[in-house]
Formats: sequence, C-alpha cells, structure tokens
Amino acid sequence: MTAKRENAADKRERWLKLEFSTPPELADALANYVTELGAQGVYQEEVEPFAPNDRPAALDTLNAFLPVDVRLGQRLKHLDTYLGSLKALFPDLDAVALKTETIDDPDWGEQWKKYFKPIRVSRNIVIKPTWERYTPQGSDIVIDIDPGMAFGTGQHPSTRMCLEALEEILLKDRSVKDWRVLDVGTGTGILGIASAKLGAERVVCVDIDRKAAEISRENVRINQVEDRVEIVNRDVTSLNAQFSLIIANLTAKLLIGLRAHLVSLLADGGYLVLSGIIDQNRPEIEPRFLAPPFVTRRTLTEKEWVCYVLKKEEHTP
Repeated sequence: MTAKRENAADKRERWLKLEFSTPPELADALANYVTELGAQGVYQEEVEPFAPNDRPAALDTLNAFLPVDVRLGQRLKHLDTYLGSLKALFPDLDAVALKTETIDDPDWGEQWKKYFKPIRVSRNIVIKPTWERYTPQGSDIVIDIDPGMAFGTGQHPSTRMCLEALEEILLKDRSVKDWRVLDVGTGTGILGIASAKLGAERVVCVDIDRKAAEISRENVRINQVEDRVEIVNRDVTSLNAQFSLIIANLTAKLLIGLRAHLVSLLADGGYLVLSGIIDQNRPEIEPRFLAPPFVTRRTLTEKEWVCYVLKKEEHTP
C-alpha cells in the first residue's frame, strides 16, 4: 500500500507559478511571450497599487504556470533575458516585477472560471464559457468554450481581431461557394469553430500540442460542429491540401518559418489571416507577407497587436 501511494505521489504534476506585476502597456506582449515559452493557464488581473510617492500607479497582475521539468531552468534563463530586454526597450515604464511559487496540481478549471466571462468579440460573435449562461440576441453566433489549459478564449487582442476578420470574410464574400478553412495552431479550437458557425463547409484545425488537440476536440463537440470541423494533432507542414481561407494566429518567428508552406496551401484567390504579431515585429513580417503573391485587404490593430488580412493573387505561378 505504501509503495502504491508513493507511486501515485510521484505522478503528481508540479508547476512553478509566475506572478508578474507589469505596466499595462507590456501585459499583452508578456502574456504572449510566456505562452510561447511553454506557460499554461495564463490569465490577467487588473490592480491599482500605490507607488512610494502615494500617487496611484496602475499595474496589471499576470499569472502563468510553467511545468517543473528538465527544461525549467533554461526557460527561466530565457525569461530573465526577455525581462531585461523589456526594461531596455521601455526605460520610461516601470520594470516588470516577478514572484514565483512552486505548487502541485493547480485546479486549472477553477482558475479560469474566475476570469473568463461571456464576451462579445465582434458584431455577431459572442464567446462564453461552458459554465456561464447567456441568452442570444438577434443574429448572435454563440461559441461555447472550455479553455482547459489551451490558449484562446477570445479575450486576447490577437484572437479578437482574427474573429472580426473571419466574420467579415465569411459573411460578406459571396464569391466562394464552399469555404475550406485551415486554422494553424488552433489552441482551444475557437477560430475553427467560429469558421464553421459562420458558414464554412469544411474546417481543419491543426495543433502540434496533444493537450490542445484534446481540448479543441471537446469544444468542437460542445458546439455541435463535428460534421464540419476536423482536429489534426500534427505539424502543419505535413498537410498538402488546398484551402480557401487560412488563419495563422502565431508568433512572428513561426509565421516567417511557415511562409512558403502557407503559400502552397492557400488556393489562388484565397484569404490569409495573420495574427499574433506585435508592432515591433512589423518590419520582419511586412516585407515577407505584404508582397506578391499577396495583396493586403485589411490591417487591424489593437494596442500593440497587429492582424493582416491578405488575399492571394489569382493564377500566381
């Protein structure tokens, strides 16, 4: 009996909780970075502590969890370097403060329930957690999401701008009869589900993270779009089908690395929605994407985040 109890204890997952106090201007970039670093269950609180001179200094509190594994030390080194770069780039802002705490098996679902409420993200789309009630109004398209440990609740600017772009493309462009949509790095599946509810005939959601794929499959089932949405747990470079719309809400580095393959997957006349890009990465992204075979249809911005809606020119060699 003792041995069994010890084995069970050994399997308990341990996490390092990161609690950042950050200027609001840096909160989104920091959230994006720690997510890319491998953090899970990232959520944000707004607080207003007082500065030493007794004037209110508005700061945000950002919480994230890193797995305690063999890569933790290297991740923390990268994080320390990143925080130093933020201080150098934004000397007029307060430095980001970090507190850490090691914990066992945090209750991810309960953590998320505190901060995830129904939210209208566009004219027609409302995102709501599965545990909240919401009465649809008019032409509302309601998407039920249980985020689990995946990224994508509709609250982040990069996701909101993607949803706005999807709504405009799928509801207004009548030239495409059967929309075939690819969502790259699907996370919770929110963008793929939205595409199906906006009228897409076939949607493929790709994510290399096994846990994200499991969560997105459950969200697809909850939203009753299994007949149109397929979840694929592998690298997007393994695909070779043609799509009339591709959504890639990733980091600038990943987008640049995938450019050639995204071009090959996108049908002539198809749309490419790029998001997850911050202002400082525009000089790297724009020469590669805002150029043939693409034409720019729209640029959306929110805070320091940018989303591009591009269209592939017809009959490009």
